[in-house]
Amino acid sequence: MEPLLGPVMQNGFVVADLDAAIGHWAHTMGVGPFFVFDRVAFKECWYRGTNATDIDLTVAIAYWGEVQIELIQQRNQVPSIYTDFAARHGTGLQHMGVMSAALDVDLARLKARGVLPVMHGSAPGMRFAYVASDFHPGGMVELIEATPKAVEFFGRIRAAARAWDGRTAVMPR
Repeated sequence: MEPLLGPVMQNGFVVADLDAAIGHWAHTMGVGPFFVFDRVAFKECWYRGTNATDIDLTVAIAYWGEVQIELIQQRNQVPSIYTDFAARHGTGLQHMGVMSAALDVDLARLKARGVLPVMHGSAPGMRFAYVASDFHPGGMVELIEATPKAVEFFGRIRAAARAWDGRTAVMPR
């Protein structure tokens, strides 16, 4: 049997100190450079049916080979999957991301199995949905729609990682 989704292309970590996390990944693990996105501007975001566009979120993204490392720091206490995770576990691996060729189709297939979105929305050029797949020990799954803009965006970050000389942990903004 083939997996319903996949392959995993992203590991998303909730962190308490974004700068320290970037330092660890870049200088200890040799992963970088990180692209930092301060105060992510969601076009729409829904958490358990409630508008959550006021989440104050900063993320940093780099590639470790073909796997994307996403570091997430929520800077306010607006209810979200990140505050849920932090309350239960503190920091750590919160989700694994997969690219979805057709987000609505994948969500319908998951719904047929009783797996529903917990948080979903869009940012410029991409849609996403985190599904309730963390009812067992392990991380949630995020589906990221493989729009041309998302694929190009992630491709640029992956190319920077391949050419990275290890000196600068964060790309200039």
